[in-house]
Amino acid sequence: MTSPDANQPEFHRPERIETIGDGKRVIAVAANAAERTALATRFGLIEIVRLNGDYSVARTPAGIIAAGRVTADVIQACVATGEPLSARIDEQVALCFVAETHADHPAEEIELSLDALDIIPFDGAAIDLGEATAETMALALEPFPRSPHAEAILRKVGVLTEEEAGPFGALAGLKAKLEEKKP
Repeated sequence: MTSPDANQPEFHRPERIETIGDGKRVIAVAANAAERTALATRFGLIEIVRLNGDYSVARTPAGIIAAGRVTADVIQACVATGEPLSARIDEQVALCFVAETHADHPAEEIELSLDALDIIPFDGAAIDLGEATAETMALALEPFPRSPHAEAILRKVGVLTEEEAGPFGALAGLKAKLEEKKP
């Protein structure tokens, strides 16, 4: 086994374009334990228990279309307490891999609705469904996961809620102080 390329993502599943053929092809990718550990480090997770991508891939005049589902089980840390929180990811994906030579002008080449597809440039020789799966998982994560105890811990250390920190919250605090000073 060769050592991984430093420029290669942790979960690298290249699919050469010539292997896709003219019809749709079903491709499944699953991250192994070492890949999940490396991705957990990259995305600031405690653990990635499972990460899979199931795609239907086809060549089109627009590019290589990959549609399917990304599923994962991850453990994130609560932003307030650090407690481990389990999360399940189940995301539908619709990707259009466009050769880098055409990626600068995708509107000239793509007849499909750009709203429905995420455009991903590639080198023209192979698409990377592993990296696409990892990035989809990362985008689906809760950015600020909170445990059931988070609010109490944050209040204890003096962190205001969004309502309290907003402009009306400040006015309510001022009103309360003024009422305290009334005789």
